[in-house]
Amino acid sequence: RHRYPHEFSGGQRQRIALARAMIMQPEVLVLDEPTSALDRSVQAQMINLLQKLQHDHALAYLFISHDLKVIRALSDQIIVMRQGKVVEQGDAETILDNPTHPYTQALMSAAFDLTVSDTSVVSQ
Repeated sequence: RHRYPHEFSGGQRQRIALARAMIMQPEVLVLDEPTSALDRSVQAQMINLLQKLQHDHALAYLFISHDLKVIRALSDQIIVMRQGKVVEQGDAETILDNPTHPYTQALMSAAFDLTVSDTSVVSQ
């Protein structure tokens, strides 16, 4: 049966958009809040898919997000911006675990526990 775009779930729409982008075999993908409208289980599936695609296709992501757990799962490098200006940048682990700028520190203290035992969000 054929389906109209409005009949797809949010997770299905995100995967379709990702498949459309991957057809072009890009080296870099811009992902603007790709998991923000998804429930946690679908969000975890999407993160695992993004990790697999990144590994299998040597992709780089420009990932725009406010979700620090998602950022930790997918990022090697982080740029923190405030009011359109870069306030901190560097290695993801360093910034997330030991931020130096007061704004980044405030972001980290406002977030829930960011401890992740593995970069994979869902055990496979």
